[in-house]
Amino acid sequence: MKVILRKNFDILGKIGEIVDVKDGYANNFLFPRQIAYPATAGSIRSLEEEKKQVAKVEQKELETAQKLSGELEKVSITIPVKVGEEDKIFGTVTTQMIADSLKEKGFELDKRKIEISETIKSLGIYTVNIKLHPEVVAAVKTWVVRE
Repeated sequence: MKVILRKNFDILGKIGEIVDVKDGYANNFLFPRQIAYPATAGSIRSLEEEKKQVAKVEQKELETAQKLSGELEKVSITIPVKVGEEDKIFGTVTTQMIADSLKEKGFELDKRKIEISETIKSLGIYTVNIKLHPEVVAAVKTWVVRE
């Protein structure tokens, strides 16, 4: 069965692509979740309008992410932790700890958007990346200090 994708779907493709899938997969999974719809002449016309609307929404999301990125680049956060001998941290600094520190500064972010490149197991200054949009990544300076 030929279907037109309404959303970007990693397994099948991007918005607007016409793909061939099995009938059961289309009827039981793609159609109920509104990921795709049948490829008919009328639906191809409506696809063009949908693409325009999606492009506008994505553009607004990109602009919002860029603005937030600019604000986050100016912020530095401090995370107090308990340390043992030789300034080694008990455990590691987690994305949840960083998200909580950012929340105190007024930035409500999901911890899954925070990317720690190396595990933070000692005191110091680290740069933590926050993926706000597929095209926008903000770097936040993180100070890990003794409690």
